[in-house]
This record gives sequence, C-alpha cells and structure tokens, in this order.
Amino acid sequence: MARSPMGPRIRHLALIGNFLPRKCGIATFTTDTYTALAERYPEVQVDVYAMDDLPGHYAYPPQVTGSIAQNDRSAYLETARKIEASGAEALWIQHEYGIFGGAAGELLLALTDRISIPVIVTLHTVLERPSADERRVMEKLIRRASKLIVMAEKGREILKRVHGVKDSKIEVIPHGVPDRAFADTADFKPNFGWEGRDVILTFGLLAPSKGIETMIEAMPAVAAAHPNALYVILGATHPHLVAHEGEAYRDRLHAQIAALGLQNNVTFVDRFVEQSDLLDYLQAADIYATPYPNPAQITSGTLSYAVSMGKPVVSTPYVHATEILDQDHGVLVGFGDSAAFSREINRLLGDNDARLALAKRAYDRGRTMLWTRLAERAIDAFDAILDEKPHRIRTATNELPTLSPVLTAVERMSDATGMLQHSIYSVPDRRHGYCIDDNARALILMSKIDDVDEAVRDRWTAIYGGFVQHAWNPDKRKFRNFMNFDRTWCEDEGSEDSNGRAIWALGVTARDARAQKHRDWASVLFDETASIAFDLGSPRAHAFAMLGAAAMAEAHPGHALSREILTRFGDELVALLERTRRPAWSWFEIVLAYDNARLPEALLRAGHVLGRQDFLDTGLETLSWIAERQTSPEGRFRAVGTESFGREYADPLPFDQQPLEAQATIDACLAAHEATGEARWAEEAMRAYRWYLGANDLDIPLASVADGGCFDGLMPTGLNRNQGAESILALQLANCAISALSKRNKSVAGPELAVA
Repeated sequence: MARSPMGPRIRHLALIGNFLPRKCGIATFTTDTYTALAERYPEVQVDVYAMDDLPGHYAYPPQVTGSIAQNDRSAYLETARKIEASGAEALWIQHEYGIFGGAAGELLLALTDRISIPVIVTLHTVLERPSADERRVMEKLIRRASKLIVMAEKGREILKRVHGVKDSKIEVIPHGVPDRAFADTADFKPNFGWEGRDVILTFGLLAPSKGIETMIEAMPAVAAAHPNALYVILGATHPHLVAHEGEAYRDRLHAQIAALGLQNNVTFVDRFVEQSDLLDYLQAADIYATPYPNPAQITSGTLSYAVSMGKPVVSTPYVHATEILDQDHGVLVGFGDSAAFSREINRLLGDNDARLALAKRAYDRGRTMLWTRLAERAIDAFDAILDEKPHRIRTATNELPTLSPVLTAVERMSDATGMLQHSIYSVPDRRHGYCIDDNARALILMSKIDDVDEAVRDRWTAIYGGFVQHAWNPDKRKFRNFMNFDRTWCEDEGSEDSNGRAIWALGVTARDARAQKHRDWASVLFDETASIAFDLGSPRAHAFAMLGAAAMAEAHPGHALSREILTRFGDELVALLERTRRPAWSWFEIVLAYDNARLPEALLRAGHVLGRQDFLDTGLETLSWIAERQTSPEGRFRAVGTESFGREYADPLPFDQQPLEAQATIDACLAAHEATGEARWAEEAMRAYRWYLGANDLDIPLASVADGGCFDGLMPTGLNRNQGAESILALQLANCAISALSKRNKSVAGPELAVA
C-alpha cells in the first residue's frame, strides 16, 4: 500500500507488550517499536500498556500509559475500558504465549473481547504443534484480529497450514533493526580490551534454549587453529530462570569451560546491556554465532541485530536464520553440530577477504529491516484496516416494527423436564442442564402470551410449573436452582435470587394463568413457600419476591403474607436509598448490577397495591435515574454492561449488554406508565424495546424474527451469537409487554392508535 502524502490516516494507537526496563526480548522489541513510531510519525499518539510480571517492580518511563498485571484478569478488563475511553482507533498487540496470564495466555482474550476497535497482532511465536490450550487461545485471537504480523515467511506458511488463516490476513514484516554505519571491528575492540583477539559473540538472555553448550564444545578446535580466539557470551541470565534455579545454568557452563580448559578462550559479560552498548559489542565482534537448538524459532531479535551491524553469522538452521541468511547472507550448520561450528568459524577467521565480503552482504540485507521500515509498514497496515472498516448506518427507530410473541425458540430450548439454560448458537447445550431461574420466567411467559393453542399452553405450563414444584426442598425450606441434564440436582438450595424469582413466578401464575387449575396450584405453592422471602437478604431477591407478592395480592385482595412482604421490603428499599444517596447518585446500592430496573418496579407495584405514595415516589425517582444512565449519547437505550458491576458510585460501562436489562426496563417503565398515566414512560419502554430490534450501540438486531430467538448480548466486537433461555425469554416477555401496551392504548384511543 502506497503511503499517503498527507500522512497516516490513523492518529491514535494503543500498543500492548513488555516494555523496558523489564529485561527480555519482547520488552526491547516493544520499546524499539514505540521509539520508531514516535520518530517516524510524531503526529500519531501511541499509548503503551506494559505487560507486568512483577507488579510494582518496574519503574516504567513516562511513555508507558499503564501496566497490566500478568495474572490479574481484572487488570485486562480495566485496560480494555481505558483503551475504549481513550479514543484509540486501533490496538497493536505483541504476542508471546508466556507474557500473558492464564492457560496459554488466555487472559489476553478478556481484553480483546471487550474492545470495539480493530486489532493487529504481531506473533513472536507461531507453533507447528500447538497444545490444545495454545490452539484454542491462538484461534480465538486469530478470529478477533484484523491482521496478523509475522516476521518470517515460515510463520505465514504455518498460520495457513495449521490454523487455516487466509493469506490476505497475514503480513510479513521482518524484525526491526537499528541503523549504524558499517565499521571496522578494530575501532571497537579496544573499548573492551579485545585488541588482537578474534572475537566470536553470542548475546541475549542466558537460558538453556540458546544452545551455548554447543558453541563451548566447538571452541577447543577453534582455539587450536586460532589461539587468540575469544568466545564472548553477552547477557544476563533470564530473570525467570534466576527465579527458578538461581545461576545454576551459568555455573554448569563455567564447569564445562573449565573441563575443556577454555578459561582463556571463553568469557562471560553477565549483564543486561542497553542498545547503544550492545551495538558497540556487536561492532567489535568478528563473527556472530547463534547455536539455537529449536528448529521452529521464527523470530530472533539478536540475529536481526547482528545482521544489521554487518556481522558474518554462523547459525543453526532455525526458521528465522534460514530466511534471513539465505542467498549467501550467512552460514548455516546442523543443530548441535559443534564440529561444523568449529569448521566454519575457522574458515572465516582464516580468510579475511571472505569474511569481509560476507559482512558487507549481511549489512546490505540489514538496511531492508530498519525500524523505520517496520514502522512504515505497520502504519500502512493500520491505515488499510481503517479504510476497510465499514461505515455504520444508523437505523431509524421509527421504522422498527414491534414483534408478535412466539414460542418457537422457547420450545426449541425445552424438553419434558423444563427449559435448558444455554445454547451454542441456536442449538441447546445440554452440558449445563436446567435452572429454576429460566423455568420460572418460562412459567410467567405461559401466563402472558396470547394467540397460543390452549393445549400447547397447558402442556408447557405443566412442565415449567412441575420444574418449580420439584425444585422446592421442604427439608431446607428453599428452592433448588441448578439441575443436571440427567435430572439430578446440583445443590440442596439455590441462590437468594433464584428463590426470589420462584416466588415471583408463583405470584404471577396465581393471578394471570389462563386456567383455573394452574392459578389454584400456584396460589397453594405460594402460600406454602413465600415466607422464605423473609430469610433473604439481597435487595434484588426482595424485589423479585415483591413482584410475586404484588401479583398475589391482586389475585387475592387482602392477602396478608403478600402485603407483609410488600410493606417490609418496600420500607427497606426506601431506607436503602436514603443511606446510599449522593448528590448525583439516586440508587439503592453504591454499585450497579443486573436486573437493575426490577428494584424501582417492585416499589411501583407495591405502591399501587398498598396505596403507598412514598413507594410510588421513590420508584419513579430511581427509575428516572437509572433510565438516564441507560441512555447513550445518541439517545438510545444502552443496557448497563456486565463490566460495570461492582464499581462503586461509577457511571456504567457499555458492554457486555444483556437482553435481561432491556426487559426489566420495559416492565418497570410500564409500571410507571400505569401508575402515572404519563406518556413518557410508554416512550421509555419503547426505547428499551427497540434495543432488541437494532436501535443500540452497534446497530445490530438481537431478535431473530423468524423463530423468536434472541442473541445473548452485545459485545464490543458484535453479537454474542448464542441464544440461551434467559435471552429468548427476555425478548418474548418484552414482546408480550409491548403487545399488551398496544392493546391497552387501542382500547382507550381507538384502533387507529399503534405503539410507535
């Protein structure tokens, strides 16, 4: 792609990787990448987020915007929030399995799943035979990435063959290198006391993966032919190796040197050197050796740097070496072949003209790999991604039709036991079995939905009701929640919320079931079980129980237990608000969570049944407050995302948005509409309803119109395409509520009125 004379299109970039002063190759690479971008494109803002294996240990420079604690999932989520809020247009990840937490670095996926901007990933390792975890993580990362960068053609070939990546998604950009003039080694040897020595150099963090033993074993033959030869091993021991075994590996190498009598021909420089010093060391060397034992190594920054300084290289034929040293730009010998290292090093040391010619060929190749070139090609890739990004067309909300309730997707997720919890796309996932939460909601739906064959309604009411009935554990006086697919219970008692929802479903069924037999059954079970509400401590569990009690009180006016639930928990909610209220915070808790609108709805329903104006006033105040926070800058409904949960006195975050929140808001707004007659509440309910139809942050419908299914949520990158029971029921109950509103309005204002 040709660079625009107007400069790069991208103006703000986030960059994730290790960063100096952390001592490792990825840290050096990321730091050099940042520096190259800053020098070549000063108009592009680059925010660096450093991966941190020792939180609090590194004194990061001002260029680092933030750090990510390697093994702390919340740190990845918080960084995703920061990147989203920063205005960055794209994210560049330097990927190596070991620098991210979780199995095969899977914690990185928690971050990439929660940002909406394009992602480019530079893969520093591409495995021929990944483990199950490595394959799982890599393929999720591949699906998320807009572009993958590898540093060798072999990396492209492996991605295509092992992972099925299409060629157009892969970019080969060689490892960047610094730019220095070609120099005579004699000008630099005095800096290190190496005058008169033939210097062979290996550098990098010391570890068994570097194959140093092979070169030490080669040195007796080199020293015999060239007594002044000096093999310099430059670099500190890898910090992870030090943490595991101290300097045991270096001690083993010293013992090998002593056993071979090489004390005068092998030396260590045991320190991590800065780049300028490193280049001086390289320019003092006559030959550079890389005896790496791993054939699959696709990237070697040390090799790239040696070539860029014009070093004659003798190397094992790992992937990066075979590509960068091809066409006579270096010398390749077999893995572990000490004799071949001796032979080729002696040949080069004995032929100054051949050594100089090889050095100049290597230097010329290095000019094609400068950091400036890497920065230019990377920016070209980001610009191309931004150019390809489709322009989002906003859906006109007044063009979105309402949907009729249907049972197709509900029945798809149900069997003779009840409704299954989860699905993989639209196919039920039996591994997770059933729960009372979903079956209670499904039982409510059977009372709400119109235009259903009564035999069908009767069958499913009996099945969902039977699940609720069977979930009651009289010994514990609690409802169970989770059931395995083999119909064995997972626990003796369920969560507070699941018990509250069971009471809610019984109350609604006692009031709204179409058959008297089902109303009678629900009334009896409500009377037997609803007193457990007084053992519940969660405000949401109280709210669910209140919704059931309000329905029961309407079915049986004067119902003492229901009125006590409504009065006691209503008073508690009012008191909670007074304790947590702040000037800009009119809510019952110091955090936002799930099903938020159920709390004001419970007060509104209780206020209606009890004639309590204070309940009505508090319900309207808090519903207004939460509705305001569930509104995007464009005026659309924005469900409180699950990433918002648990953040004290904080505005909500937009993702992941769940269908449950829209349904709760619809029900609460319709309760406010019934209590006040104000049209604004019907409009607010419709705003939440249109979220299902595509009037949301991503302009993507969640409702599957053909069969009544509903996707599980809005992620930053698009839909969660699974269609679980909770989501399907949320949509169908929302359809029922909006349909009922439309029918009420038509009966009052005439058939010409439609819900807009």
